[in-house]
Amino acid sequence: MLDNQEKVVQDENVVNSEESKTESNSESNVTPVESANEEATPNQADEKEIPVENYSDKSLEELLVSFKTVLNNNPVQSVKTAVENIKSEFNKKFGALLAQKKAKFLEEGGNSIDFKFSSPLKSEYNELLFDYKKRRDAYYKEIDTQLNQNLDKRNDVIDSLKSLIENADSTTMYKEFKAIQDKWRAIGPVPKSHYNDTWKTYHHHVERFYDLLNLSNDLRDLDFKYNLEEKLKIIEKAKALANEEDVNYASKELQELHKSWKEDIGPVAKEMREEIWQKFSDATKKIHDRRHEYFKEMRSKFQEIVEKKHEVIKKLNAYDTSSNKTHNDWQKSIKEVEKLRQEYFKAGKLPYNKSEEVWQKFKEATKKFNTAKNTFYKREKNEQQENLKKKMALIEIAESFKDSEDWQMATNAMKKIQADWKKIGHVPRKFSDDIWKKFKSACNHYFDRLNNQKNAVSKEQEKVITAKKAFLENLKETKKESKEEVLEAIDKWRDLGSLPKNSGNLKEKFNKQVDKMLENLSLDKEEVAMLKFTNLIDSYLADNDTRKLVSEQQFIRKKQDEINKEIQQLENNLGFFSNATDDNPLVKNVKNQVEKYRKDLAIWNLKMDYLRKLDF
Repeated sequence: MLDNQEKVVQDENVVNSEESKTESNSESNVTPVESANEEATPNQADEKEIPVENYSDKSLEELLVSFKTVLNNNPVQSVKTAVENIKSEFNKKFGALLAQKKAKFLEEGGNSIDFKFSSPLKSEYNELLFDYKKRRDAYYKEIDTQLNQNLDKRNDVIDSLKSLIENADSTTMYKEFKAIQDKWRAIGPVPKSHYNDTWKTYHHHVERFYDLLNLSNDLRDLDFKYNLEEKLKIIEKAKALANEEDVNYASKELQELHKSWKEDIGPVAKEMREEIWQKFSDATKKIHDRRHEYFKEMRSKFQEIVEKKHEVIKKLNAYDTSSNKTHNDWQKSIKEVEKLRQEYFKAGKLPYNKSEEVWQKFKEATKKFNTAKNTFYKREKNEQQENLKKKMALIEIAESFKDSEDWQMATNAMKKIQADWKKIGHVPRKFSDDIWKKFKSACNHYFDRLNNQKNAVSKEQEKVITAKKAFLENLKETKKESKEEVLEAIDKWRDLGSLPKNSGNLKEKFNKQVDKMLENLSLDKEEVAMLKFTNLIDSYLADNDTRKLVSEQQFIRKKQDEINKEIQQLENNLGFFSNATDDNPLVKNVKNQVEKYRKDLAIWNLKMDYLRKLDF
């Protein structure tokens, strides 16, 4: 970007240099040199770029929404910078996602050559990009057509001027000449390759006309006077631009003034030409000097960015992973290194000629970390393969006992292999769900058979059912106003005896009634939740329902993992608001969510602690 901006300054100086020569010699012999920004498009005003947002904090989904909004709500010629910024952020974030998916694929034992990843987001992005390019190309094709049409119009005007000179009528020629000038000025730009030739040809015939006009000094002097007034106005505008804060805007406006000076206004009296041009040149020089100072300041900022990036690289090179022994250790390190990576990118952007060397050093620093990480996970992969073999062996044992009639021996064996299963570490993720389903299915099959065997209803059990039904009905009619009264009701229920397995949903009805009574008490949420839970677990324990106890333990562990992930995600999101204050509504909302999840997690932790104290 800097190189392009510098080039504009150089082109402007070419214009000024050439115009200085022509003005000091004779304005009637002006030979303009086209500058970088002149004759750019037929609708140059329409090509003003729209304001560009900061897209760095947006997700892939949000970037697609922004892309659609930019394309649908603005002319295609005004969105180039916005589209380029969206492209840059989307490619960077999708590249990171792709790398993450590939790393996960390789960790699970996949081969790099087999890795494939498709995403609806990428497909939608490609469609939007294709649509943008299609509309952009159509727009510029239309511009080319219009430029060539303008060229034909200008050639027609030149022919009209030549005809006017060849068939001069002193009574009407000045009026006709002014009409031809107006017509010339009204025509838009032409292709750059033809600009100088048409301009020179036109001004050659303008000079011929002024030679004829010498026959009428009054008309010529009137024209010179008008041109002087217009050029003095341009000089005043140029002087005002010297105080404009936005140097880029000032330079663009100066280009327009130069164009108007050359294109729209004719010569002044010979004795005024040197003086009038010098005033314009002096005003122009002030703007160019300010622009050069601006670029000088930008170059100093580039050095600051380089130093910040080098500081991050230094931290990466010094990052120590020697104490990382577990998956959690490495996950923590990965997050810390990712923060350093983000710090590197947030330091700012550099021109290619300044960034490449720094980028290579950054890649080397991250490569060192990635090599150590990949070595660890390769070793982890080998250990997980061993764990897989051990768990497959336990599945074989479980399946061999699942239809056994030796209840005592099989029950002891099943409990032992369940305990052994818990002691074995992780297996490759792609096998994890499948082997757990097989193991769980075999164990559940056995314990379902065991429970069915125990479910024969005796006369004593019939008495228990009748007594508990009556107790439950009475309990529904009686209001319990304290925790002690509710706990007393639970104890009385248990004292009535154990229900058989096929006693319907009587136990569930009692538990729901207990829950209802607890909710009506003035207790805090945590206490109510724990009382409900202990009542439920104690009922499983009283029934020796090992399967439900194990299932409850698995469910709690799953909830703990889910909540921890939610908290981790929200805390990561807070990292994107590092510059926001605590009273920021978004920050406040995220922190409230984190606090809510932490309270929920505390309850699940208490439930797990309670289960771990039990012997089942």
